Amino acid sequence: MNTATQNRVNSAQIYARACKVFPGGVNSPVRAFKNVEMLPLIAREGKEDMLWDEEGNQYIDFCSFWGALMLGHANKKVAQRIAEQLPHGMAFGTTSMHEILLGEKILSHFPSCEKIRFVVTGTEATMSAIRIARRVTERSLIVKFDGQYHGHSDALLVAAGSGAASIASGIEKEHVCQTVSLPFNEIETCRTFLRMQTDLAAVIVEPVSANMGVIAAEPGFLEMLREETTRLGALLIFDEIVTGYRSSLGGVSSQCGIIPDLTCLGKIIGGGLPVAAFGGKREYMDQLAPFGDIYQAGTFAGHPIGMIAGLETLNILEEKRSYSELLEATESFLKPMREVVADRDLPIVIHAFGSMFSFFFGIRSVRGWKEVSTIDKGMFRAFYTYLFERGIYFSPSPYEAQFVTFAHSHKHLEDVQAIICEFLFLM
Repeated sequence: MNTATQNRVNSAQIYARACKVFPGGVNSPVRAFKNVEMLPLIAREGKEDMLWDEEGNQYIDFCSFWGALMLGHANKKVAQRIAEQLPHGMAFGTTSMHEILLGEKILSHFPSCEKIRFVVTGTEATMSAIRIARRVTERSLIVKFDGQYHGHSDALLVAAGSGAASIASGIEKEHVCQTVSLPFNEIETCRTFLRMQTDLAAVIVEPVSANMGVIAAEPGFLEMLREETTRLGALLIFDEIVTGYRSSLGGVSSQCGIIPDLTCLGKIIGGGLPVAAFGGKREYMDQLAPFGDIYQAGTFAGHPIGMIAGLETLNILEEKRSYSELLEATESFLKPMREVVADRDLPIVIHAFGSMFSFFFGIRSVRGWKEVSTIDKGMFRAFYTYLFERGIYFSPSPYEAQFVTFAHSHKHLEDVQAIICEFLFLM
């Protein structure tokens, strides 16, 4: 791993060049490293659980392409399948067997989905799910939850998490006046509000929050949402763009036993390429064009290279049969850190769900955005800098999740574990 005296001259020059081309020098805001007040990482190469920058500095990667790389960088089987397809055409502009095979695979894993449609981004998936909900219910109101992020469509940037936690300008009031954001995990508050509604089209929820840090739904919360939406004749939408295939083949819905009306997926289903999807009950999905009157389309939807990468990724995850080894590795990785926090009575909360985890600095408990909004960002920056200078790459925001993947080696996990514990002892 790196020392604290990294040479990043080339990266500085490249970033300055990027700033002349892109707003903020990036094509997605969090990549600018603004939250940690650092020069962004300019990546050159990735392999397994490692990244290299333009100077050749190496980093153990826990961002994992924002959770999409469940098998790590440049998985040999996935790369081979992509290479095999390239001589036969990169894109066709019509349906191919590749998208049918991936679609069938996903339907076999997610009982909540009787049909799906592929898109390119999570934003498209959630936006399309909302459109379906409003059409089939003939209602307008959408309920989401404080700190949860469902992409950057206008209607869902109300009280959002991730990089939009404090930025949502340029949106007309008319586009958000039919969106209400409620406190996540506050069962009675949310139940009371929902029971007062007559125009509710849908509730959209990350069953495990991943964009204000990792915060799982508390017992009874998702059950309440399912009960109340059913009673009101509204749709329940699970946003599993981050959690889908993260800790089980069937996502959180299969683990909690709650069947939503619509499900949004992304990240892992593309094996590192831009693929997302939304799906649900046949009666709802069949109202999409071309046979229904809900219009949704996309030139790159079902792109064969993305379909191939996603299908090979899911085939490998099926072969592993059990996620238990990965989940045990994550818990083992975090255990000594939790012990140091407890022994030293540090104001830090460490949350995990499956193989995703988060550190919350400056607080002692967290249930939702109310607590997350008070975290100590300065402490996070100190933590982040300490790790980065020692060759550890976390997502550069206090609101993002970190990910352990099937590519992380035991040695790398042990090395990082020791460095984090070292930081905690210095506090």
